[in-house]
Amino acid sequence: MRLKIITLLLLLTQISPAQAAPIYVFPVAGCEVNYARAHHDYAATDILANAGCKFVAPIDGVVDEVSRVDNWKGKTNLGIDRGGLFVSIIGSDGVRYYGSHLRSIPSSIQPGVAVKAGRVLGAVGATGSAKGTAPHLHFGISWPTPPDTWWVRRGEVLPWKYLDAWKSGKDLSPVKEVAARKAKVGEIPPVPKK
Repeated sequence: MRLKIITLLLLLTQISPAQAAPIYVFPVAGCEVNYARAHHDYAATDILANAGCKFVAPIDGVVDEVSRVDNWKGKTNLGIDRGGLFVSIIGSDGVRYYGSHLRSIPSSIQPGVAVKAGRVLGAVGATGSAKGTAPHLHFGISWPTPPDTWWVRRGEVLPWKYLDAWKSGKDLSPVKEVAARKAKVGEIPPVPKK
């Protein structure tokens, strides 16, 4: 019995609370960045960075959606096409993390692929409605929805406070805020008129 208790205590000392919690990382790696606390007409953040900077998974998760084709046209400006090249993942915390306007996406990034925090998902660019603007990563936080529910995927909660925390190495989870927003607007809110 005593050996079992000692073994259990040894195991417990090897597992710290920090290892049990999700570990978040800033979604742009190895580059200088700048971002604002607001976005023009919905909850998201544009992270300004040089073209080619790495867009990385902010948490362990599974790749949800990938778009390698830029279908955006200024004449139609369809919401579903505005992101250009993009990747979204469903984090181990159940939250969807979305990055768009990418220049490129590695061929290994496919829907259903498991990723660890920090894995390269793509390269910062200016595709979609970002054509002609400074390269940036459009970063959105939301909940999982069926494919092509672009108005949720693009962002439902403001990311800046999470980005600030992750940039400084702190684990700040958006889970509660995402759940509260979903409860307020519904799983699939109406398509915005813009």
